[in-house]
Amino acid sequence: MDNTVLVPDPVYPVYVDDNVMAGRKIVYMPATAENDFLPMPREDMQADIVYLCSPNNPTGATYTVDQLKVWVDWANAHDAVILFDAAYECFVAEPGLARSIFEVEGARDCAIEVCSFSKIAGFTGTRCGYTVVPQGLTRDGMNLNKMWLRRQTTKFNGVAYVVQRAAAAVFTEEGMTEIQHNLDYYRRNAAVIAAALDEAGVWYCGGKNSPYIWLKCPGGMGSWEFFDWLLENAGVVGTPGEGFGACGKGYFRLTAFGDADRTKEAAARILAALKTLQ
Repeated sequence: MDNTVLVPDPVYPVYVDDNVMAGRKIVYMPATAENDFLPMPREDMQADIVYLCSPNNPTGATYTVDQLKVWVDWANAHDAVILFDAAYECFVAEPGLARSIFEVEGARDCAIEVCSFSKIAGFTGTRCGYTVVPQGLTRDGMNLNKMWLRRQTTKFNGVAYVVQRAAAAVFTEEGMTEIQHNLDYYRRNAAVIAAALDEAGVWYCGGKNSPYIWLKCPGGMGSWEFFDWLLENAGVVGTPGEGFGACGKGYFRLTAFGDADRTKEAAARILAALKTLQ
């Protein structure tokens, strides 16, 4: 209850909500264009738990293996635990970017990784995922692997059998072939959106190793102001960045999760609308 939790800002809201309900102290790490929306540790930081999401939701920014090594070294030196959200790891394509924190030496001494079938195989709504808790991970004399096992067996009976069977089918040769087709489909959608923003001269990050594109609102507009403007002038809906934290003010999230033809139409509308601002 008295743990201090370090979370990036902007951030997936559930990280904050869960810890607020648990009564924990929350400290925010600013994620900004200046640090490529990838905050790094400082020696004066003090926290018991650190949340990292890479590729990030909402910004799409992705840590390199070398950057995560800095985080792992910091966590081990400060006796902290990293909760690493790798839900979007299947979108990572560029060399040098991490798909798992366990690619980093020393991570088994400080990190817990969570992942989800909802992104790699479209399981959104069926709630099927997994958590990797190294057996040797301990804090304050407690084995966190055994504590997690107790939590699971006490509070959770597991997902329905039909969902388990579907999850098992993901890792067949046929399943992985179909999944790769879907991932490439969303990557092409992201490229269509990115091309429109490039032509309009709008700054953004994400899109290459993430289904999300995080753009800077043009004309100095705020997040909600741009939401209204885009809806009125292009008939397109996105997510105001301010909803993810104070550092999201003035930014906006677009998603590649959608139909290809509708994505092309939406990108064309966005480009046409943005050109009226030039």
